[in-house]
Amino acid sequence: MTSAGSMRMIKDKFYFMKRALTQAERAGAAGEVPVGAVVVADGAVVARCGNASIGGNDPAAHAEIVALRRAARRLKNYRLSDTEMYVTLEPCLMCYGAMVQARIKKLYFGAADPKGGIFSTGAFDKVADIFNHRIDIEAGLMQESAAKMLKEFFQARRGAGAVERDGLENRYGG
Repeated sequence: MTSAGSMRMIKDKFYFMKRALTQAERAGAAGEVPVGAVVVADGAVVARCGNASIGGNDPAAHAEIVALRRAARRLKNYRLSDTEMYVTLEPCLMCYGAMVQARIKKLYFGAADPKGGIFSTGAFDKVADIFNHRIDIEAGLMQESAAKMLKEFFQARRGAGAVERDGLENRYGG
């Protein structure tokens, strides 16, 4: 016989990144670039989303931005202090800036984005001094799974000729 305590699921950083990967899978199935984001407060998911730019005709509907908006509405506060963000792909400058404005405490991300990521491109080094809030960063969490999903998505899109036809860029090469 097991106790109730031993049956509880341990919700660690891998648990939450798996939730972000699920959002990325859903985004990819909908024809979006497969990126997922999850916002966590007090050990619970308060918001989650995959990329929604194409379907929403919204260039700012990156997974991170939509998840931040949902979390702010749910928590009834535009400041998301003491929350964590889990993202399957390194954030761009826009998304990182939104996280700073929201006061995210910690960011976990999976795959690096050598073409658009704030850290991989060196953009952070140029703008770090303008940010009035520092986010604790953990890079590379479950990066293999995230990178594989992106690579397969873009290989399939290129094979179908859809990258050029639909205006998607090959944002992930690695």
